[in-house]
Amino acid sequence: LPWRYPTPSSTSCIETSLKMAARTVASVNFASATRAQTQKSSRAAPCARVATKAVSTKMSSFRGAKVVAQTRMASAKRCSIKAQAAEEYEFMTEEQLEQEIGMFYEEFLVKHLKDDKLRLLLLQLADCCKTIAYKVRTASCGKVACINAYGDEQLAVDMIANKCLLETLEYSGVCECAVSEEEPEVVPIEGVTDGYSVAFDPLDGSSIVDTNFAVGTIFGIWPGSFAKTIPGITGRDQAAAGVCVYGPRTCLTVAFKHLPGCFEFQLQDDGKFILVKDTFKIHEGKMFSPGNLRATFDNPQYEKLVQYWINEQYTLRYTGGMVPDVFQIIVKEKGVFTNVTSPTTKAKLRLCFEVAPLGLLVEKAGGFSSADGQCVSALDVEIKEIDQRTQVCYGSYDEVSRFEEYLFGKVSPRLAEAAPSVTA
Repeated sequence: LPWRYPTPSSTSCIETSLKMAARTVASVNFASATRAQTQKSSRAAPCARVATKAVSTKMSSFRGAKVVAQTRMASAKRCSIKAQAAEEYEFMTEEQLEQEIGMFYEEFLVKHLKDDKLRLLLLQLADCCKTIAYKVRTASCGKVACINAYGDEQLAVDMIANKCLLETLEYSGVCECAVSEEEPEVVPIEGVTDGYSVAFDPLDGSSIVDTNFAVGTIFGIWPGSFAKTIPGITGRDQAAAGVCVYGPRTCLTVAFKHLPGCFEFQLQDDGKFILVKDTFKIHEGKMFSPGNLRATFDNPQYEKLVQYWINEQYTLRYTGGMVPDVFQIIVKEKGVFTNVTSPTTKAKLRLCFEVAPLGLLVEKAGGFSSADGQCVSALDVEIKEIDQRTQVCYGSYDEVSRFEEYLFGKVSPRLAEAAPSVTA
């Protein structure tokens, strides 16, 4: 398996190769620093690509995760000069960010993240998503004789993705604790302080893998340890969040607390993620994804809302997988996704693993959300326990306002305040 650790003999070979790569990176950085004294800073980007390429062949693999993590940290320190540009991230405009289309994922993180630990964690998660993408294409989709803590039957590929992510975080060196939807217990990681906590759904939509629909990995990153911060934190406290969609293309989409916009990176044939799209605005458009339609049986308000969409000739785009159904709102820059409860259909979506991370992505992309039946943003619902569940709506301003008006008879003050700044 790709995450099995190498034998001692192969470990020495890997370490030797990594040392050689490190020397190459050091020499490239030295040459780049020398040229920077006489040339414009714009010429530094090709040097960054060369430096990234020099170590990518060994670092992109999940094998030998502990050795790779140490090399990542060393590389991050060597890139500290480049990371000084991140000191100016508060002043980045949408126009400036749009000019970065085509940038490598590693370059983007170096430019915009001054926190070495967060940058390292996001690099490790991206590498793990590459492994999961391969396993989704090749692993068995046959069901196994086990169920998770919620009673959902797991697939073989579920457990592969879960194991890959847990081991990646364990050896990242910057993750204080991790928690998976498949095993909803906080896993503390010894020896890490002043790091991050990661909550993730390893393979959302795993029940439709065998039908070859798109599925994905969701993760949210919070500063500190969940053991100390739960209860009390919200989705708005996330430092970053992401979703990796495994479909005809493998796309990693991330959002950051300090940056406007949502950024989509596409996996290329050479194993690199490059920036292909950024989203800053969710416009109005007639596209709907109505989850949990069985709730219309005894939730008349939801039934009226669904009937409105039908009468207005909205386009139905619904796969049954939360990842592609929410991801399309960001890609198409329009639409609405709902998952509503009723007296006989209880909330199923987990706040920590799904609702909060996707909420950060949608709202950073210029959209809105409403959750927990309280007319509040999905990012403002307090996380009181790991297994906390809720209902949610994501979409454009008008669609979320309509959702609250139909289901609760009012539009929340936060949306009313946002109305003047929203253009038609």
